[in-house]
Amino acid sequence: MWYKLVLFVLMSIMIYFSFELPAPQQQIGESSRIFYYHIPQAWICVIAFAMSMFYAIQYLSGICFKVKWFMNIPYLTISKGEPRQLKYDDKAMIAAKLGFIFCVLATVTGAMFAKVTWGMYWNWDPRQTSIFILLLIYGAYFALRGAIEIEEKRAALSAVYSIFAFVTVPFLIFIVPRMVPTLHPNDSIISEDLKFNVEGAISLVFFSSLALFTVLYIWLFNIGVRVQLLVRKKLEQEDL
Repeated sequence: MWYKLVLFVLMSIMIYFSFELPAPQQQIGESSRIFYYHIPQAWICVIAFAMSMFYAIQYLSGICFKVKWFMNIPYLTISKGEPRQLKYDDKAMIAAKLGFIFCVLATVTGAMFAKVTWGMYWNWDPRQTSIFILLLIYGAYFALRGAIEIEEKRAALSAVYSIFAFVTVPFLIFIVPRMVPTLHPNDSIISEDLKFNVEGAISLVFFSSLALFTVLYIWLFNIGVRVQLLVRKKLEQEDL
């Protein structure tokens, strides 16, 4: 319970200073404050879809990854477990759901920035178009899951789809927007020579936002896993 309170307090502090400190980019103006939220949301979107692919691979291969500790140092172990365990499919689905939610949030905050900066919520800018395509790809993932009634078949097909879907994520998020001219400020936080344009207190707030959104995602993911476990136990009791 204590970590939830700590997360709430730290998130509140981050939100306060995101409006109290000067805007991250003076050339862009006050609208650049949304970078504190938009960029972490896009970051979590990528992380969540990557985790969905990771658990999809675990489901298909039966490979078990575990973190163990030696002299307070964590290390990863790999072993062959029972193949096609549905708990991995559940985790892949939960990660994809959260990734989709954060992808929607990144789209909405991006549209808000576009309205203030360019005068329109949506103008089919390459970044807006690529994230819209990404939403369609993962929307199809959930449509696929809803169209198949047999659980094992649904899990297997969804796992394969999740793996191929993630191949498009780095292409749509990082590559496509840089291949064509865009209104999006490509060097707002990270310059073209891959150096951070923010420093001092602004940098602290920005990286705190990245860390806190990551912790929030992990917390939501664990909640989703526990809820899904309870759902499975209830279904097993009903079948008895």
